[in-house]
Amino acid sequence: MSAKRDFLEVDDLTPAQFEELLSRAEAWKGAPEEVPRPLEGLGAALLFEKPSARTRTSTEMAVVTLGGHPVYIRPEEVGLGVRESVEDVARTLACFCSVLAARVFQHATLETMAGAVDVPVVNLLSHRAHPCQALADYLTLREVFGSLEGRRLVFVGDGNNVAASLAFGAALSGIELTVASPPGYELEDDVVDRARNLGGAIEISNDPYEAVKGADAVYTDVWTSMGQEDESEARRAAFTGFQVDGEMMAVAGEQARFLHCLPAHRGEEVAADVIDGPTSLVWQQAANRMHSARALLAQLVEGHDQ
Repeated sequence: MSAKRDFLEVDDLTPAQFEELLSRAEAWKGAPEEVPRPLEGLGAALLFEKPSARTRTSTEMAVVTLGGHPVYIRPEEVGLGVRESVEDVARTLACFCSVLAARVFQHATLETMAGAVDVPVVNLLSHRAHPCQALADYLTLREVFGSLEGRRLVFVGDGNNVAASLAFGAALSGIELTVASPPGYELEDDVVDRARNLGGAIEISNDPYEAVKGADAVYTDVWTSMGQEDESEARRAAFTGFQVDGEMMAVAGEQARFLHCLPAHRGEEVAADVIDGPTSLVWQQAANRMHSARALLAQLVEGHDQ
């Protein structure tokens, strides 16, 4: 049996594995009859500390189409770190399931789970990373533009977990990424350094209009994420001028496409005529959450069984 592989951040994959994953996701999307069933008769535990529409539905359907049985677990059912330790919860779930996937507040929770079990652990979201979202994003860009090498992606907004995972995906794929944020909300230095050490072309800007010039795609996310509600007023003030609207997309150029990981606040981080307009790829992105998750789970489970 090969060594266990977890997926806590995009750079847990090599560039070759990243390319293979996107290729399989795209191929299976076009030919669902060719999807293998490596989870036939097996369970996949889906533990959610934070609620989600796209993540839960896409991951459940990915498991089902791989032949497995998704087991959705609400936070109150296990009481991570309260009723039982994180390690004990993970060990219990691994008694019944061949993969553990979790959407959590703290990234350390995932690291603790991964250290406690010998089945793959998948990050469905943490405060530090959103790697499954990044897989869907890069699958979408690949479908639209073909090769990712040398394409320019500009993320306008908070240097958050989504931006971090995009940075690592950029390093693996040859995408040139710029993250444009207000002062004080930039992508963390250690993320930038790590992505650059992987060979990533990562730039940081405080001027969104300058950053988007000539971009192949402009990406944004909500200004206030779940758990930051007490910062919402301060964030709205800080992000004034960072809304992706028709004017900003015009500066980017007619070639530019728009991305958003959803949920979206129309009239805040994005104008309605942009997200609902002809340049928007958001529903293709949303659909690709399932296709990319399916390829990821197959890759992890097949590798673990070899």
